[in-house]
This record gives sequence, C-alpha cells and structure tokens, in this order.
Amino acid sequence: QVQLVESGGGLMQAGGSLRLSCAASGRTGSNSFMAWFRQAPGKEREFVGAITWSSRNQYYADSVKGRFIISRDNSKNTVYLQMNSLKPEDTAVYYCAARSSVGGNYYSTVEYPYWGQGTQVTVSS
Repeated sequence: QVQLVESGGGLMQAGGSLRLSCAASGRTGSNSFMAWFRQAPGKEREFVGAITWSSRNQYYADSVKGRFIISRDNSKNTVYLQMNSLKPEDTAVYYCAARSSVGGNYYSTVEYPYWGQGTQVTVSS
C-alpha cells in the first residue's frame, strides 16, 4: 500500500502561483509513476500532469501546458505541482495519484490504484 498526502492548496487571485506537494509513504516502490488530477464541481476528474520515476519524462494536459510544472524529489518521496499564471478555471480539488507501472494510459484515472485525499485550489478573478 502507498499513502499519499497532498498539501499546499488555498485561495489565490488570477495570475498568481501556488505549489502543491504530495508526500508518499508506505510501499513507495509502487509509486514509480506519479500524477496530478483535478476535479471541479459537477465535472469529472481530469488529468493535469504526470512524471516518471527518473523525472526524465513529464506529461501535461493541454489546458495547463506552459503554466504548470510537475517535479519530484525521490529522496523525500514527494512530488510537486508548481502552478503559475493561475486562472479561475483552474479552481478544483487537486488529487495526487501513484502507480507502479509506466505503460498504459497515464491520463486515465483507472490506471492509478493509489490516491490522496485531495487539496482545494480556488482561483478568484
């Protein structure tokens, strides 16, 4: 089992920045591939970004590409999401997710067996 705990959410004005953190514990060998998803009220959970164990490869949704940066520090078992140039449409609960495999559809929620509890991000206009 892997436990994931997100932090860093909050209220920010449009154009501002926030950094989310996700700390992993437990069988951290099972989190070789980690991702961020978000879910706005009344909408389905959607992919934001993902990163491989080595950080060699990062993947982003088109809606955040160029504004968000995903990174990880394996010595701390932590993955980060730096969110810049925030927009009101970025308002959502942000979830950290982990899996051991690197194949398949990294943008699909069903590919991830481990999830955090989520952290709220609210962007005001």
